[in-house]
Amino acid sequence: MRSRRLLAAASLTIASALTLGACAGTPADETGEGPADTGSHYPITVTDMAGNEVTIESADSVAITDNRFFQLAADWDLPVAVAPRDLMSPNNPMATDESILNTGTHREPDFEQIVAADPDLIINGYRYGGDTAQGVKDAAPDAAFVDMTGPEDQSVVEYVTESIALMGEIFDREDEAAAILADFEAAIADAKDAYDPETTVMGLVTSGGEINYSNPFDGRGASIFFDLLELTPALDAEGSADHTGDSVSLEALAAANADYLLVLDRDAAVGEDSTVPPALELITGSAALANVAAVQNGAIYIMPGDYYLTEDVFAYITVLEGLTELFSSK
Repeated sequence: MRSRRLLAAASLTIASALTLGACAGTPADETGEGPADTGSHYPITVTDMAGNEVTIESADSVAITDNRFFQLAADWDLPVAVAPRDLMSPNNPMATDESILNTGTHREPDFEQIVAADPDLIINGYRYGGDTAQGVKDAAPDAAFVDMTGPEDQSVVEYVTESIALMGEIFDREDEAAAILADFEAAIADAKDAYDPETTVMGLVTSGGEINYSNPFDGRGASIFFDLLELTPALDAEGSADHTGDSVSLEALAAANADYLLVLDRDAAVGEDSTVPPALELITGSAALANVAAVQNGAIYIMPGDYYLTEDVFAYITVLEGLTELFSSK
């Protein structure tokens, strides 16, 4: 059972990472007014999220497989040459950019696309871990390989802070990284201020038209926010990190009588059956859940439709802001 981290520790982690990122950034130009031109930024040596020292000679052609940085890559207009575009949110402009070679998904990755792109830098992680990571390495053996997989015991705040700071360091975007992390920290603080710990929260995942449980410790979707906000679980039961949630009877879920429901609609992101009702309709239409306080009071937050695909700092901020609004209105 993972311990939840206090916001004070989170703030210290963020501040420390930003200080380190600023120290590691591109030197100021002769006027002292800002970074030198990007051509002078490389080569640099960074420590990746797995603790490896990586020397990056250039970043003119980038392979990126970790979906948590797709939106960042689009926002920063990084020179992405190859990526699993099938894993991208339809809201990301890179998803339909045919100039970016497509490796498909992590289920059956097309490594030949990486070979063809011949990148000089690889940002790898999350769904492309384990044996898949080795396949990525083998496809571009001369590329600098940055592993974005952090330690298993790392908190959400620690991971987001360190990984975004690292991306800022790699791509000479320390100021932009600092601004993102400031927004993240502010969103956490606002949601914590709005939340009454006397009220209870339950995480759910809807998948295949079923309503499943997302446990507060490592459940898909909701557990991150239990960790960030120290939410009080309506059902303090362990489960799995399975992407479809855990099968718990609706009667047991109803008996917990949560004040708030925090819901990941997996079907909205990857569902192929257009007849499956959206999460809110499934929950409010369930007779078994009809008397739950959250249902009766309309205290249900449905995560963004592409959350299952993104799961990045921007998605976290969106959910935190949504929870702040919900907690403040009830």
